[in-house]
Amino acid sequence: MTGERPIGEDDLQAFVDGRLAPARLDIVKAYLAAHPHMAARVEREVAQRDALRARLAFKAQEPIPSRLRVANLVAAQRRFPRMRLQAMAAAVAGLAIGAVAGAAGGIWWMQKAPMAEQAASVADNAIAAYRIYVGERLHPVEVPGEQEAHLVQWLSRRVGKPLAAPDLSAQGYRLIGGRLLPDNGEAAALFMYENAGGERLTLYARSGGSEAQTSFRFAARNGVSAFSWIDNGLSYVVSAKADRAQLLPIAETIYRQFETAGGSAKSRL
Repeated sequence: MTGERPIGEDDLQAFVDGRLAPARLDIVKAYLAAHPHMAARVEREVAQRDALRARLAFKAQEPIPSRLRVANLVAAQRRFPRMRLQAMAAAVAGLAIGAVAGAAGGIWWMQKAPMAEQAASVADNAIAAYRIYVGERLHPVEVPGEQEAHLVQWLSRRVGKPLAAPDLSAQGYRLIGGRLLPDNGEAAALFMYENAGGERLTLYARSGGSEAQTSFRFAARNGVSAFSWIDNGLSYVVSAKADRAQLLPIAETIYRQFETAGGSAKSRL
């Protein structure tokens, strides 16, 4: 339609999430009908969304963490009035810049959420680290699993957040060690696990720069699958050569251990 902005990634994601406005919904449906390859991709993402919601339905039954309750959020906001004003000013400035750019160039401009960009970047780096180190037989890690206490203390100090190596023995994996890695100028921790068949998986963690929380995000790169999430200022990525259905229970186990520890990594994940 003349004058209608193009269909973008935000439209497709909103369609998958079921939150498109009715007027926009008809336009997106027409677009998908005319582009079968995009329609197939959207169908896959809807199926993945439904599967994840079904697997994580247990979270809806749990009490809301105290840090996310309205009273605590309001109290935190009152403690930081200047930060709120600065955030509002930054938002207004961003809107102004976007309006000027659109008027000057006549181009529809879309900016991804910074947190989504960060999560994707960390996931890509975690998958790259998995590819580099899981194939190593002589030096896959810097500190062996037998020195777990030293490994966790060292990586926690370098990352700047309390870390712990999750217990994956029930899933058939043992900790074989870990190492320190760079991630866009920040320190990242890599814990490596191995099962009796010699298959390996990694847990990658780095400071997320925010106390925000995100749900699981799934990514697959050339046979390597990864689930990532952000919690309590840390970005986590678990990677393995496994399909989504095989990796999801492991990611859930790590997340559950994290929540059982009280929503922080001060004790075992």
